[in-house]
Amino acid sequence: MGLLLILAATSGCNYTLRAGAGLPPHVRTVAVIPFENETDRFELPQEVFEAILRDVPRSFGVQTAGEPYADAVIRGTVRRYSVDAPSYRSGEEGAQVVERQVTLAVEVQVVDRVNNVILWEDRALQARGEFLEASEREETGREIAVDRLVRAIIDGLQSNW
Repeated sequence: MGLLLILAATSGCNYTLRAGAGLPPHVRTVAVIPFENETDRFELPQEVFEAILRDVPRSFGVQTAGEPYADAVIRGTVRRYSVDAPSYRSGEEGAQVVERQVTLAVEVQVVDRVNNVILWEDRALQARGEFLEASEREETGREIAVDRLVRAIIDGLQSNW
């Protein structure tokens, strides 16, 4: 009944509802600029760059382009990287680490170069990735953190009203 009332009330209107803002219709190309790095992990900016380049264009149906030719630009800085041990198990020889957690913190900005406006930004975006101490490597946790970071960027752009 409620849905029928809403449909009847808006049937004469020319409004379009969108699930999220995403990228504006005029943004057909995007450039991903390698992130600056404030950590001692030289591989991080490249890993973040490759993941964004792989997932963002596919998620929004846009093509990649060089910065001078792109309608939008994604840039940022890797601010912090840490590996912590949040999960312990008590044992006869003391505490034993069960799981470690990689935390990746970045500043990211997506700029519409056509209209010269910031489409979305987060100055303190964090993502975490866990890995088992006994059977996995730190790279596993880092890959998870990078993937979650890119997902947060995509989600941020999609929910930006």
